[in-house]
Amino acid sequence: MLSAPGRCRRSAAPRLLGLWLVLAGFTSTGGSEHAATAALPAAFSDLLPHFLVEPEDEYIVKNKPVTLTCRSTPATQIYFKCNGEWVHQDDHLIERTVDPATALPVMQVTIEITRQQVEKIFGLDEYWCHCVAWSTTGTQKSQKAFIRIAYLRKNFEEEPQGKEVALDQEVLLRCHPPEGVPQAEVEWQRNEDLVDPASDPNYFITTDHNLVIKKARLADTGNYTCVAKNIVARRKSNSATVLIYVNGGWSTWTTWSSCSAVCGRGWQKRSRSCTNPTPLNGGTSCEGQNVQKSACVATCPVDGGWSEWSKWSACGADCSMWRSRECTQPSPGTGGKDCQGLDLQSINCTSEQCPQTVSGAEDVALYVGMVAVALCLTLLLIVVVMVYRRKKEGLDADVADSSILTTGFQPMGIKPSKPENSHLLTIQPDLTTTTTSYQGTLRSRHDTAGKFSMTNGPLLDPLPNGSHTLHNGKLNPDPAEFVSRLSTQSYFKTLPRDVANTSYGTFNFLGGRLTIPNTGISLLIPPEAIPRGKIYEIYLTVQRKEDLRLPLAGCQTLLSPIVSCGPPGVVLSRPVILSMDHCFDACLDNWAVRLKKQNYEGAWEDVLLMGEELVSEPYYCQLEAETCRLFSEQLGTFALVGESLHMGAAKRLRLVLFSDAYCSTLEYNIRVYCMDDIQDVFKEIPFYHIWNGSQRYLHCTFTLERLSLSTCELTCQLCVWQVEGEGQSFALDFNIAKDTRAVDSEFLLMDSNATALAGPSAFQIPYLIRQKICSSLDAPCPNGADWRMLAQRLKLERHMSFFASKASPTSVILDLWEAQHFHSGNINQLAAVMADIGKQEAMIFLVSDGEC
Repeated sequence: MLSAPGRCRRSAAPRLLGLWLVLAGFTSTGGSEHAATAALPAAFSDLLPHFLVEPEDEYIVKNKPVTLTCRSTPATQIYFKCNGEWVHQDDHLIERTVDPATALPVMQVTIEITRQQVEKIFGLDEYWCHCVAWSTTGTQKSQKAFIRIAYLRKNFEEEPQGKEVALDQEVLLRCHPPEGVPQAEVEWQRNEDLVDPASDPNYFITTDHNLVIKKARLADTGNYTCVAKNIVARRKSNSATVLIYVNGGWSTWTTWSSCSAVCGRGWQKRSRSCTNPTPLNGGTSCEGQNVQKSACVATCPVDGGWSEWSKWSACGADCSMWRSRECTQPSPGTGGKDCQGLDLQSINCTSEQCPQTVSGAEDVALYVGMVAVALCLTLLLIVVVMVYRRKKEGLDADVADSSILTTGFQPMGIKPSKPENSHLLTIQPDLTTTTTSYQGTLRSRHDTAGKFSMTNGPLLDPLPNGSHTLHNGKLNPDPAEFVSRLSTQSYFKTLPRDVANTSYGTFNFLGGRLTIPNTGISLLIPPEAIPRGKIYEIYLTVQRKEDLRLPLAGCQTLLSPIVSCGPPGVVLSRPVILSMDHCFDACLDNWAVRLKKQNYEGAWEDVLLMGEELVSEPYYCQLEAETCRLFSEQLGTFALVGESLHMGAAKRLRLVLFSDAYCSTLEYNIRVYCMDDIQDVFKEIPFYHIWNGSQRYLHCTFTLERLSLSTCELTCQLCVWQVEGEGQSFALDFNIAKDTRAVDSEFLLMDSNATALAGPSAFQIPYLIRQKICSSLDAPCPNGADWRMLAQRLKLERHMSFFASKASPTSVILDLWEAQHFHSGNINQLAAVMADIGKQEAMIFLVSDGEC
């Protein structure tokens, strides 16, 4: 049973061999170099062949053929079979050797496979070959070897994309290499250098060839490339730029500086810098203030003072008595002076008190000498005491004078618009009879001592019958179509023509001016601000605070109207000047004042900090006592917001009273508004607050009751004060009889000037004359007779760096002069300034309008 299979194999082998011999006879000459059979020695005739070398998988690169090798021992013949068909004997290259260790015959056969052979096998996924070895005992098959045509496509299926990430964040760069055989290997490069995860564990390459930067570092910024390669080619993806940015962080605050005042109230500051870390590669800057100021009180120096003298000591053996005093009332402190004078005194004792230790003439001489010394000391002491008293009297006088100054009344900055005419404004339907029903005087609070008592309690004690009432509320502005459109649209070509508190006009390169009457708000468009060939329709409007809801944080307060000019998208060649009132004391040591601008999304941004303007920025402010001149290269919505730095900051307020010009009932209403001291605030009061008696939105309303209609005279006192500070009282005299006096039109502040002026009519300096002045003063002059001297003569020295940053400094100076002196400017005075500089161009002011 065990030998049957062996016999079967031995009988089958010769028949197969005979078949191959017949086939070989048709194609070969029978030479020994092509013989595929060999006789085995008898000692090895019962061994099966085994393979020493089997064919391996191969890839055909381009048109280069591949070689398959098969080696077996002991073997009488070896043939290759590819895709189920025997390879012709002539395609085999045969080598025979003998294994020196076993003395067995070794046969090696090789064949070549070309690209054409592989490509002509249509319909097969893979081309494969194996070899078959024979011995007298039987056959053996080798493993299959697969032959494939190698290639690598050019285009990546997915390339890495550039990214901007913050420091310490994870970064993922994706890469899907091109299709290829064999499958492409992937590596990453940064700036053409190989990324090696083995040497830098911060990098990691996933199984699907993506690159992961675990924790982004500044050094990881660079251009990353995905590289795919196999035996055929090497492909590179497009570079992906990875930018690692760093958001700025504040450093710790420095210690507070010493108090600015040597004695009394002052201020101190501390600072921090955006260097922890410093923003890099487009990272955001730090938000908030880099400087903080705080009020401080410096301890005043205390000069030392003597205590009372102690009692005299007992008479000693040296016939003297002693007493002392100390510099402790008060002790000197905080750099104060020490006490001047002696802290120890001695005098001679009387003869009865002095012990007798000697006698005779010597004692008399001794006593006489001691008395003389005592007299000298006494005289010296008297002189010292007199000098000390004189100094102390002078010091007391100074202290008394200082205390008198500190107890005086200091008004809190209430500024009436017209001191010479303080009539109460009364309202009728046509708003014409507004000033003739009030006769009163303004007095300081301390002038009314004995007449009215100011306490920390209610402003006025309530009347017994309850007729004295107080109502508080907010102003409810009248919404307008134009303001509504302005708050929801960033640009529009045509403007509504009938909107209150708005000016509009059409302008070209000659420029012009827009003014909103009774507000102190204007927009100057200088010549050449609008590019030549362009025509813009520009508007200027005052926004209601309730409509825009300007966000204020902490101790911030609004210091100006909210003003819009636009459209915001227009292109300007040079800055325009926006003038608007403000209501603070214009001392930047007391305030941190910021210019805020509303962006296209409606959010408010800080664009400028007053006192720290940079000439490179598109905004620059020239601050005056009651007006701010804003140089702006962009149109938009602006407002000034301030934050007080210490107690010295002051904001001006205006007290506005309204009452009936004629009252035919027993009740009489007085309405009081406390408002910012700017002209625009009158626009914030809707007419129905004043006329129909609505009290819902008034700040304060008093309803007084009279006992008889015949009572027409009313005298009262209105007192106003703030929580911390002094106050003022106002004596009010009302005559509520029917008033037939003429209207004081000056008090109404009616501005009859045109709201829009275009071209030369908007400027006091003719256009051609302006050009001549600029060409004369723009060029530097060795003796200084150029635009710098013009700025000095016009008291604009602090803006020298801003003027110098412009292509024509003189034109900017003249723009500012036009903005400041439109109503009150004297062109002859400007000509005098030019003459004072020494320029002959001063005479050009006399040129006629026709020549200009």
